[in-house]
Amino acid sequence: QVQLVESGGGLVQAGGSLRLTCAASGRTFGSYGMGWFRQASGKEREFVAAIRRTGDKTYYADSVKGRFTISRDNAENTVYLQMNSLKPEDTAVYYCAATGRTPSTIEYDYVYWGQGTQVTVSS
Repeated sequence: QVQLVESGGGLVQAGGSLRLTCAASGRTFGSYGMGWFRQASGKEREFVAAIRRTGDKTYYADSVKGRFTISRDNAENTVYLQMNSLKPEDTAVYYCAATGRTPSTIEYDYVYWGQGTQVTVSS
């Protein structure tokens, strides 16, 4: 079992940057593909980015491609989401999640979820 705890959210002005961190418990972190999802108020949760177990391949939603970067450190049981050029429409609760499969854009493929961290981008 994997427990996930996100941190790094906050309030930032448009054009600014934030780095989200997801710390995972357990010695099998390297066995899981990891993803970031987000849910804005009144909207469904949506895929943001994902990374394979070894970090050799990453995936991004079109809305964040070129602005966000996902990475992981298996030695530290941590996955990151570097968010640059933030826009007001990036405002949401951001969740990290783990899957035993090849990472996908589908939230139902992910079995472990963190509690989320709020990101607010002011205009």
